[in-house]
Amino acid sequence: MKPLHACLIANRGEIAVRIAHACRESGLRSVAVYSDVDAHARHVRAADDAYPLGGASPAESYLNIPRLLEAAKRANCDCLHPGYGFLSESEVFAAAVQEAGLVWVGPPPDAIRRMGIKTEARMLMAQAGVPLVPGFQQDHASDADFARAAERIGYPVMVKAAGGGGGKGIRIVRQPADLLEALAAARHEAEHAFGDPRLFLEKYIEPARHIEIQVIADAHGNTAHLFERECSAQRRHQKILEESPSPLLTPETRERMGAAAVAAAQAVGYVNAGTVEFIATPQGEFYFLEMNTRLQVEHPVTELVTGLDLVKLQFHIAAGGALPFTQRDLSQRGHAIECRLYAEDPHNGFLPAVGKLERFIPPNAPGVRVDSGVETGDSISLHYDPMIAKIIVYDSTRAGAITRLQSALDQTVILGTTTNLPFLRVLAAHPVFAAGEVHTAFVDAHLATLLPAQGDLPLEALVAAALAEPQGGQSAAPAATDGDSYSPWGRADQFRTGLPSS
Repeated sequence: MKPLHACLIANRGEIAVRIAHACRESGLRSVAVYSDVDAHARHVRAADDAYPLGGASPAESYLNIPRLLEAAKRANCDCLHPGYGFLSESEVFAAAVQEAGLVWVGPPPDAIRRMGIKTEARMLMAQAGVPLVPGFQQDHASDADFARAAERIGYPVMVKAAGGGGGKGIRIVRQPADLLEALAAARHEAEHAFGDPRLFLEKYIEPARHIEIQVIADAHGNTAHLFERECSAQRRHQKILEESPSPLLTPETRERMGAAAVAAAQAVGYVNAGTVEFIATPQGEFYFLEMNTRLQVEHPVTELVTGLDLVKLQFHIAAGGALPFTQRDLSQRGHAIECRLYAEDPHNGFLPAVGKLERFIPPNAPGVRVDSGVETGDSISLHYDPMIAKIIVYDSTRAGAITRLQSALDQTVILGTTTNLPFLRVLAAHPVFAAGEVHTAFVDAHLATLLPAQGDLPLEALVAAALAEPQGGQSAAPAATDGDSYSPWGRADQFRTGLPSS
């Protein structure tokens, strides 16, 4: 192994804070980068050093490869962790980092490229024997080709971007009359988001469950899976709740899906942490969806049920270390659930809601973990993802974890901007979620009943009002003096809560 000493964290928000903590426990100096908007952000405060990138937009800052590499050089870093989002799945960035003499804490650029092009990934998976959804892909296919393929596959079908991800460039088509419009819209969105207008078709499976397998691999030929996370509670292909174990999988299906994920990773020579995503039917049949060649937003779920620190494992592997376990050593223990708390307005199409967090009190209780990149007084910017925090709970049973999640959400207080907190409370308490029967279309189909009623004073407003300090930091009660009958602390009878008066 080659010891690592300093890591540039090429990201922001809660994941940058998370990586900084792992650096500290791994004996690495953490170096943050920040845009002009983020000069006083929490991830900057969490790191040992920080360097400015300038600008405000992602293109000027967190997507600016020359500035990121210059910051790494100035800070004398020997490795770079991309987190997720931004450039984390860019083969160009990964190659540039390596060419600059830095260790890339992630998979090889070629693996990123091969899995990033969805059509190529499908061919590789077919060769590796990984189950695939029936579909159609062909270079330079015309709209007429797509129409004939859709008839052969059978409606409904899903139009998908070949170079896509993050739910972009996707359209569901239920009848032939809607296909041409869907192709045009998906092609336009794919070109704008990925610079690649190519599309392909897949059979749209409904009702469907979205289940992903965490994989980890070293450079010595060892690959293992760290079991599954179910992400079926989602809206417009964006995940809302994630949990492990999946309430759908049997032990036999879990073993088969894990083996398929390992085969998928090995087919592209994968190294480091990644996630193989599958679509599953209620009967337990499953098909390859895509592979995310990076750390996932929901990685804490896996950490809680396996007892492993995935970020520290990433550093260990990047330094040349072998996996410190085999598949037989791994097991799932208990149940974990994560929800994503966003500054967004569910009653207005879940549009981002920017503003200053006048009060943010995250839950603090046994079995509750909060990963956040903001604190009271910080602002949610229009330039970046509006995530406030990830709230993750753990218990020995699924029912216990759901109860703990509901309690954690009830404890959470946010004032200053609109959030999806009330929506999360309703979803976490829904009987379909409690029964483990949520499918990928459930939230969109039942959105009207999942949106909380408007008009009542929010619970967090009442809690914050009760906790608020009056201006000037003075007590709301009259000043306590000896003999003051208002305050127990001013009484002369030696009264103290829980103790006798004499």
